[in-house]
Amino acid sequence: MSDLRIGVIGYGLRAGLARHAHRPGEGSVVVAVCDPRPERLAKAREVLGDAVVTVATVEELLAHDLDAVFVTSRDDLHEEHAIAAMEAGAAAYVEKPMAITTEGCDRMLETAARTGARLYVGHNMRHMPVVTEMKRLIDEGAIGDVRAVWCRHFVGHGADYYFKDWHAEREHSTGLLLQKGAHDIDVIHWLAGGYSRQVTAMGTLAVYGEATHDGTADYLEPGAWTLESLQSTWPPASHTGLNPRADVEDLSMMLMTLDNGVIASYQQCHFTPDYWRNYTVIGDAGRLECFGNDAGDHIKVWNTRKLDYDAVGDLDITIPDAEGGHGGADPRIVAEFLRYVREGGSTVVDSVAAREAVAAGCAATYSLRNGSVPVAIAAPPA
Repeated sequence: MSDLRIGVIGYGLRAGLARHAHRPGEGSVVVAVCDPRPERLAKAREVLGDAVVTVATVEELLAHDLDAVFVTSRDDLHEEHAIAAMEAGAAAYVEKPMAITTEGCDRMLETAARTGARLYVGHNMRHMPVVTEMKRLIDEGAIGDVRAVWCRHFVGHGADYYFKDWHAEREHSTGLLLQKGAHDIDVIHWLAGGYSRQVTAMGTLAVYGEATHDGTADYLEPGAWTLESLQSTWPPASHTGLNPRADVEDLSMMLMTLDNGVIASYQQCHFTPDYWRNYTVIGDAGRLECFGNDAGDHIKVWNTRKLDYDAVGDLDITIPDAEGGHGGADPRIVAEFLRYVREGGSTVVDSVAAREAVAAGCAATYSLRNGSVPVAIAAPPA
């Protein structure tokens, strides 16, 4: 079996995906990396070896007879770069969100359908043990039929991760309800078994608008944060170095009505002291909830009547350990993509579902910036 020839567009914060794909002699090898920043290319050669070709443009990269391309560039470039890869005959792995507009997602899906190229979107949370365990419990009927899904996302390092570089600018991200929320919206859809067809939302720049916006808005580098550096900035408004062009919300909430009748809510806050997600799924015969997202944390199920709150629950599942980033999701999603490139077949990740997450995020962002008006979401073209 010859190695798949892999290219990478954008060697930044998600460069770890390329390392999982670089297995010379074992099925796949990264042969070329594209990034306009010389320091990133130097890092690619350091990590992947001197044999990797490093170039500054996508056109140069796609000249290297590639089987697949990892698109890990800035969000507003995903559409352009993925379409270029597919038009060149390569499969495309696109980091989430799929694009920053619904129309961009639809153009990507149309390109995949027309060219026959394989399109895959990096919703790695579908491979995270906390999510796969919740999905298993739901599919096994532990809480009956799902009627509601709630997600609270405590983004404790919001200023450090999202308000000091391009993430804070609407023109590059649309907003954090899409950029950060795409993962959670996709998980909500997956657990609920449907897609949002109407949303309403509200949000504001509640805290970081008062912080010091004297940063450079330049790209943040991998490993830029340490626990010591994170703890040195409290309360959140004491941050300095924020992107002077920041115009996205740090607090947002959205309500969703899905096509199967499930109703859902998503709440995102970027100035909490802790960092985790809490999912609650309510069925017509029970409820499940996660308490933490990492190995050793717990998912609890209640499916018998109680007099009061029962902290123990009827079922307590310990989230299993797994090796690799995002609870083992990163190596799993790369392995699934490479198998899909080579063999085709079904995947846990779904590119149409990725489009639906973007559509919901974009509609909610429009709603929160226009008086919380309800926004209808059309299904993708057949």
